[in-house]
Amino acid sequence: MSLLNVSASPHIRSSESTQTIMTDVIIALIPATVFGIYNFGARAAIIIITCVTACLLSEYLFEKICKRKNTCRDMSAVLTGLLLALNLPATVPFWMPVVGGIFAIIVVKQLYGGIGQNFMNPALAARCFLVISFSKLMTTFAIEPAKDDVDRIMKGLSGVNGYAFKDGVSQATELAKVKAGESIDLLSAFLGTHAGTIGETSAAALLLGAGYLLYRRVISLRIPGAYLITFTAYITIYSLIKNGSVSGNYILSNLFLGGLMIGAFFMATDYVTSPVTPAGKIVFGIILGLLTGLFRTAGGSAEGVSFAIIIGNLLVPLIEKVTMPVPFGVVKAKKKEAKNNG
Repeated sequence: MSLLNVSASPHIRSSESTQTIMTDVIIALIPATVFGIYNFGARAAIIIITCVTACLLSEYLFEKICKRKNTCRDMSAVLTGLLLALNLPATVPFWMPVVGGIFAIIVVKQLYGGIGQNFMNPALAARCFLVISFSKLMTTFAIEPAKDDVDRIMKGLSGVNGYAFKDGVSQATELAKVKAGESIDLLSAFLGTHAGTIGETSAAALLLGAGYLLYRRVISLRIPGAYLITFTAYITIYSLIKNGSVSGNYILSNLFLGGLMIGAFFMATDYVTSPVTPAGKIVFGIILGLLTGLFRTAGGSAEGVSFAIIIGNLLVPLIEKVTMPVPFGVVKAKKKEAKNNG
């Protein structure tokens, strides 16, 4: 006689794990990472390595001290460090990735219970913390490091003043131009040959990585699709109201520039901090599109993606509550009960 082995649900099994999902996202970020290093030079590579190392060490030491199970092998700390580094300018002093990494892992992730328990995206939370705390350093962008300054990279813990960049500026230049009504070179905006943070400049590289995530079914188009469509509708209506017309250059430059692409495909889709319900994902994306459009057009900065996603993360419990599917038969049972009581 053969016995049936009955186990608790769910009975559907998957080969996917936290490690494989995180690894897929890291692979998808390789094009943007490589282009960022090409665009900004060796200093960008050092910032990325420093940030990832800080996140790994923070996770390892915190879990060691608290006698928790070591989770460094699940690659979540590596991904957090990589995302944070790609959201930093190449001009920041080398201690800033360390501070940001410690904040992301310990304050936002570990103090709330570790992976799966954080209420907002750790990398974005750390970026917002750095922007608020060190706004000048976080809004100084540059491109084309001077070739004779390679030695200063190794010595340049003093930061921006210790490392010379050509064409250094103290604002998000391309987005600022767009906000001021200027037209820009769309090919440059799409390819990413302009100033910005290490990983956000190349929309082409980010879309290539997004295509990989969609192919691997790590993410769906619900959140990024709703996000980008809503944002496009917002800036179109805004331009029509303000200027009486809208140009393709204005729409496309707003889509290609800044952190919109990396935010929509790589951070808004974070499993832990985004809604789990299908309808909730759409609502979440719409909220992010509206907030980003509002921050870019009415805010003091030309950017707004990071704060939009952070605010959206805080609204996720409410979004899930109002979009939770009704179990089969519940509606009919309630109607029958109401009819009997009536």
